[in-house]
Amino acid sequence: MKFVMTQAVCPEGMQLLDGIADVYVADNQDPNNYLDEMRDAAALIVRIAKCDANAIENSPKLKVIGRTGVGYDSVDVKKATELGIPVVITPGANNRSVAEHAVAMIFALSKNLIEAQNEMCKGNWEIRGAKKAFELEGKTVGILGLGAIGRETAKICKGCGMRIAAYDPFMTKEQVEGYGAKYYEDYVELLKDSDVVSIHVPLTDQTRNMISKKELSVMKPTALIINCSRGGIINEADLVEALNNGVIAGAGTDVFCSEPPKTDDPLLNCRNLIVSPHSAAQTREAVIKMAQMCIKGCLAVVEGKKWPYVADKSVYEHEKWKGA
Repeated sequence: MKFVMTQAVCPEGMQLLDGIADVYVADNQDPNNYLDEMRDAAALIVRIAKCDANAIENSPKLKVIGRTGVGYDSVDVKKATELGIPVVITPGANNRSVAEHAVAMIFALSKNLIEAQNEMCKGNWEIRGAKKAFELEGKTVGILGLGAIGRETAKICKGCGMRIAAYDPFMTKEQVEGYGAKYYEDYVELLKDSDVVSIHVPLTDQTRNMISKKELSVMKPTALIINCSRGGIINEADLVEALNNGVIAGAGTDVFCSEPPKTDDPLLNCRNLIVSPHSAAQTREAVIKMAQMCIKGCLAVVEGKKWPYVADKSVYEHEKWKGA
């Protein structure tokens, strides 16, 4: 069998294919650029890359698409499902890493670490009196999306003495309160009450531009907002305006509408923002777990087994899977 990878996974993942599959590593994010290699591929592994309908349709032997992560907005899952091709994902593999990254951004902003370092290195010792730093104990963190990563983030914040508020349209009030969080039916009300907001929802038609000028305007001027989920959930132009005009105190983002962003992107050149290159899930531990889970899932599917961790389980209703 043949595996095609947009980029190589870690050695611990590659080892699972030793002696089992031929592997072509493209080092290219778009399979449309190497359709000749896709013609005999049984599996495609994508990292930060896209897999559109054209690539899928022009891969006649493709049995599975693997995504080393839980988000799959870069893959045309609808087309894959239509053709009976499962899209394997790795839920749970990066929960702790992403949660820790979000909290690290909260700490860095609440202590004004980035500006303090930059100014001190310029010789501005007086930045120590900027009066931007504050304690997290007793503050309210609003979690948008109380899934596995949101819950892990909330757990860490609670350990810091923060109060937890949460919005999740897929959970009941009792479920949210069961996790020790104050329930909000309306996320705009949560934004009003929170000192820090951390986003942990997927990018969908419903969540795109979920946080725009209107929502940012209701937040406290001392508030922080963190996005370690997906670019596009926060309207970037509106965030730049809010930061530059002091509508909110600061923001941290690991994700962008266009990745990688250009160096002259206004988002990279505004006030009180810290950024990272979509690396929240790139800890040593998470990278290994994601790679191994993805490879194991893809191998199972190629062998005709119904791997449970797929983007759309209705794929197994396809005629290809009858009797599997």
